[in-house]
Amino acid sequence: MTLTVHPRARGVRTLALDSPGTRNALSAALVGDLTAALAETGEDVGVRAVVLTHTGTTFSAGADLRDPPAPEALVALLRRLVELPKPVVARVTGHVRAGGLGLLAACDIAAGSTASTYAFTEVRVGVAPAVISLPLLPRADPRALARYCLTGERFDAAEAVRTGLLTAAGDDVDAVLAPVLDGLRRASPQALAETKRLLTARVLETFDRDAAALTALTARLFAAADAREGMTAFLERRDPAWVL
Repeated sequence: MTLTVHPRARGVRTLALDSPGTRNALSAALVGDLTAALAETGEDVGVRAVVLTHTGTTFSAGADLRDPPAPEALVALLRRLVELPKPVVARVTGHVRAGGLGLLAACDIAAGSTASTYAFTEVRVGVAPAVISLPLLPRADPRALARYCLTGERFDAAEAVRTGLLTAAGDDVDAVLAPVLDGLRRASPQALAETKRLLTARVLETFDRDAAALTALTARLFAAADAREGMTAFLERRDPAWVL
């Protein structure tokens, strides 16, 4: 099992990444299952909004190094989140790494617990946050992205809010989300869809302009010697050869 689809609760459909044994790493199977569930949910007139959450202590550890999705599949998933005609709300109570931050950026609203942590770890395994930059660059603080994408440093929920990766954070993430979900339930479905279309127009322009080039970059980097060394080192729990 990679994904649990919960029944609607007053118009809200919850999709939970449910592969805690792999820290909800973005495998080909998980990406495919989530993309299909979002497509089905988008057609469900009874769904007013979607909550994207997780089981276990990690929202997502990023790409599954043993079974990575095709770059095109990850682009399609991120675009599906952005284009879905219903608001998507991320609910995070654990850690988010690398590609998991792309999921957050593709959501319309994101809330995290104060215990959650974040890191763009791609540079530490020899690749770049290429595909996930499609929703990230239009939405997050550029100075913060420069620091954290270049260094791979870990940062906390308060910093994630400051940089625009999270909308809000609190000790009880469900208390943080309660007024958000109440507001979405009070909104007209047509108005929500059209308002989301306005808010995501610039993000989708980025997809239209850059997706093909970034997909090719991701494929090239994953096939390079640095990625082979970085991923081997990660799996062997050692520093890669380039660490000074």
